[in-house]
Amino acid sequence: MHFNIPIFIPHLGCPFQCVFCNQKYISGIQKAPDIEEVHAIIRQKLSTINGHGARVELAFFGGSFTCLSLEEQRLYLEAVKPYIAENKINGIRISTRPDFIDDERLQLLKKFQVQTIELGVQSMNESTLKKVSRGHHVADVRNAAKMIKKYNIALGIQTMVGLPGEDCAMELETAREVIALHPDCVRIYPLLVLQDTKLEQWYASGKYLPLTLPEAVERVAAILEMYIANDINVIKVGLHPSDEYAPGGKLVAGPFHPSLREMAMTKVWKRNFVQHLLPTQKINSQQDITIRVADSQYNYAIGYKSENKSYLMQYFNRVRFLRSSDMQKLQFDVDYR
Repeated sequence: MHFNIPIFIPHLGCPFQCVFCNQKYISGIQKAPDIEEVHAIIRQKLSTINGHGARVELAFFGGSFTCLSLEEQRLYLEAVKPYIAENKINGIRISTRPDFIDDERLQLLKKFQVQTIELGVQSMNESTLKKVSRGHHVADVRNAAKMIKKYNIALGIQTMVGLPGEDCAMELETAREVIALHPDCVRIYPLLVLQDTKLEQWYASGKYLPLTLPEAVERVAAILEMYIANDINVIKVGLHPSDEYAPGGKLVAGPFHPSLREMAMTKVWKRNFVQHLLPTQKINSQQDITIRVADSQYNYAIGYKSENKSYLMQYFNRVRFLRSSDMQKLQFDVDYR
């Protein structure tokens, strides 16, 4: 069983201000913790974890970790060291910017058993990066990915859908570029309009129109299909539910939904059924069918709010889904009666 201990360091170290970014709202943390607070967070989280057979990872998220001075990075990493020595924490994960990766930083991270580095990439389109004031270039992403792999540190990539000026084709091109980097994991986020950002000003003036939820679901589904086909591990889609995204919170506009991944995978599976099941000659409204899918895909195949099951009921008398240890990815097997 895997557990994460997240330590949020909003905006700490980052020298840029993207048009969409307000990490204090995204993380729900208004200031970075000091070292004593880091210890307190770790001890509190460890007290809730049954250590037998558990893998525990500490994650420095919410900021750009390698933008900190080497001494600041060392202080945070040193705070975790005793827990690693006692086998209470198995490794460290950080998120950072592609343009703040070099040998000196990577040597330090490797020394303190940082096992995964996630790069905030957002897009692999040069004009988009400039438009949203990312402050780095596509070449920085490729260079950082190559260097991280050279140090045998796992590579994570974070991208967005709905960025200003981007369409689905551009997002799929970013996905193709990400696949070419051979990441160990990826995250996909929809762009949300938060208070106190330049994007909020653009939205208010009509300069930016966020994706609707159905549009975001469609775009994420298209990317997921590509990643699944290329064995890319998608560890997160969308943001965690938070008071910041509730009515009266900091969310101004955009396709936030706590079940975005399930909705997108429902779309992926519906297309899968339309392509590989419905064209067969065995469709008969009097027939019962049993569909076997991989255990990890069971809920997605049935669909968000049983959407896919209801859809198939238009063609068959009874539709039943079973979990199977023999199926992989989007494979399924059907029995007819």
